[in-house]
Amino acid sequence: MNEELDAALAKSQESIALTGTDWGHYGHPEEVRFLQGPQHRSFELGRAMRIFFEIMSGFRKLHFLGPCVTVFGSARFPENHPYYALGREVGARLAGAGFNVMTGGGPGIMEAVNRGAKDAGGFSIGCNIELPREQKPNPYLDRWITFRHFFVRKLMLVKYSYAFVALPGGFGTLDEIFETATLIQTQKIRDFPLVLIGTDFWRPLLSFIRDRLILEKTIDPIDLGRITLTDSPGEAVKIITDIAIQHFGLSYGRRMKRRRLLWE
Repeated sequence: MNEELDAALAKSQESIALTGTDWGHYGHPEEVRFLQGPQHRSFELGRAMRIFFEIMSGFRKLHFLGPCVTVFGSARFPENHPYYALGREVGARLAGAGFNVMTGGGPGIMEAVNRGAKDAGGFSIGCNIELPREQKPNPYLDRWITFRHFFVRKLMLVKYSYAFVALPGGFGTLDEIFETATLIQTQKIRDFPLVLIGTDFWRPLLSFIRDRLILEKTIDPIDLGRITLTDSPGEAVKIITDIAIQHFGLSYGRRMKRRRLLWE
């Protein structure tokens, strides 16, 4: 197993060296420059204004949605993969429970979840991200918005959701899981359900959290208790329904009327 992994890593490094096909070679020039330390005042003011309008555009387009459940997962699983089928079931069950279903809006598991929600007659939302490859809006979205900045996209995925589900994924999914867990841990958001689906995939990660982070006291045992692990979409949706509906309801309460001048 270790030999296969070493061979795969060596092949990947060789491919990057020959073709430059790693993510870093394709970043948007302005965004790359923005994240390379201090810049000219006018440049940074321009970027700050762009970020502001990107945030406001997201707020206005998503403001009138009902409560959502956000589902995280990899863009890389094809339609014939078992995880794709699992994603469709998750989306359908969430829609059947009365939630709007929100994903990153791309292919793979994100597409599967949005597709399942549409199949069940639910409302399907995508918060897409500009990337050089992989990430294009999938065809199963009732509403979608594309962001340039990951941190703006993640803000939207959290702000409008009453629960979070993670199916198997890579760095992006891990980033989303741990940012959500940190927000719950630090009480920046309420104690919303955070459910990981796929015990074989996620158990080693939770074992690391238990056997390393808790053992070294970098987190408290209660922090691990905030994460639920299951193989059952039905169980996941029941947990979400029991907690989210009973404690938070299925309404955000009274909100303003739509105004077209504000892109609503």
